Amino acid sequence: DARKAWSGSGDTADEKLWFEILEDNAPTEFLGYDKDEAQGTVLAIVKEADKVDSAAKGDTVSIIVNQTPFYAESGGQVGDTGTMISEDGAHLTITDTKKKVGKLWAHIATVDEGTIKVGDAVTLTINTYRRARIKSNHSVTHLLHEALRQVLGDHVAQKGSYQDDERTRFDVSHHKGIDDNDIIAIEEMVNNEIRANTDVNTRVLSYDDAVETGARALFGEKYGDEVRVVTMGRPEEGQTKPFSVELCGGTHVKRTGDIGLFKIIAQGAVSSGVRRVEGLTGESALAYFKEQESRLNDAADILKTPPAQLVDRVKTLSDEKKHLEQEIAKLRKQLATGGGGQSGGPDVKDIAGIKFSGQVLDGIPAKDLKSMADEIKKSLGSGVVALVGTNEGKASIVVAVTEDLTGKMNAVDLVKIGAEKLGGKGGGGRPDMAQAGGTDITAANDAVKAIEESLAS
Repeated sequence: DARKAWSGSGDTADEKLWFEILEDNAPTEFLGYDKDEAQGTVLAIVKEADKVDSAAKGDTVSIIVNQTPFYAESGGQVGDTGTMISEDGAHLTITDTKKKVGKLWAHIATVDEGTIKVGDAVTLTINTYRRARIKSNHSVTHLLHEALRQVLGDHVAQKGSYQDDERTRFDVSHHKGIDDNDIIAIEEMVNNEIRANTDVNTRVLSYDDAVETGARALFGEKYGDEVRVVTMGRPEEGQTKPFSVELCGGTHVKRTGDIGLFKIIAQGAVSSGVRRVEGLTGESALAYFKEQESRLNDAADILKTPPAQLVDRVKTLSDEKKHLEQEIAKLRKQLATGGGGQSGGPDVKDIAGIKFSGQVLDGIPAKDLKSMADEIKKSLGSGVVALVGTNEGKASIVVAVTEDLTGKMNAVDLVKIGAEKLGGKGGGGRPDMAQAGGTDITAANDAVKAIEESLAS
């Protein structure tokens, strides 16, 4: 019946193979709650979706053993890595552990030395350093879940999670962003439970008994008749129920203090009504703080100020920058329009009896060009002005025509000629003032020249 239920659900050929292996063998016994190393017997070897009797050096295979300390990826917790060594001297590196058809632990392994065979006695050893970090990240999600619920409200429920040796990623139902004050409160609540260093207790109960204890069942998890109930943290004042009680088949720290430290490093929307919180524990959290401190010190050194005064120094520099930008814009405007005491005003040419002033102005934003063109137009009395401003990799062009000439020529037509050279299309405005944009700042002079040639013709 189980095989029929699986048929048609994705990789059916692959599932059929694993069901055949399960029919011939008992489900894998997981020993990893208590052991980091164990002896076992190889029951099956799968290579490229086929059962094989043996695998030699260089082969990558999936190996089923009767019992194992390796955790198979499930409930958000990644699979273990480590080594497998046979009595005959075969040496394998296990890069991942997956659960097949819910009952078989497949050790994804590469044969480094010798030959591994079905029936071989093997020693399985997990990477304990990596497992310890995974356990820390998994256990903290239980504390995080309860802290989120207490700070944000009872509507918070887990919608997914992922824990490896680097970080924990936790998705919860929440309709808006979590503000900084709430993040601080959540972190403080979790770290208070870590510092309290209480025992993490696990009991195996029937599903009904577990739910009666108030244990939270998690989103997307399938539970059997018997479940593991994980409790951690201190009861709230006046209550007997521990801080966190959840159904969980994952591996956990022995005491909350083993987590060491918790830091939220990111939070954002995953989908409508679901937020993702990412956090670090232990060494990873400490490394994060060291990196932040290093960046702070580097910034303080560059600005030649003590770290404690860095915010004030940056604010002062920001204010100075704004003031200088305003001064530069003012001076450029004066230079372009012939102000600032210089004689002769802007360069003016006589094109077929029409006064023409055409300029390329570096670092002038598009919004300033019209007022500058207006001033030059006034100084001409009668004529045409073409200004191309280049700023932050973009070009803008403005053409102004004095009222007495709008019957002969149109600023909109002229600006289109210039914009075409800049890689832009069209342009808008009135017969006496028009503006357009482009992306090719290297053609700024060509744009002015094209307008000049149009006037000459």
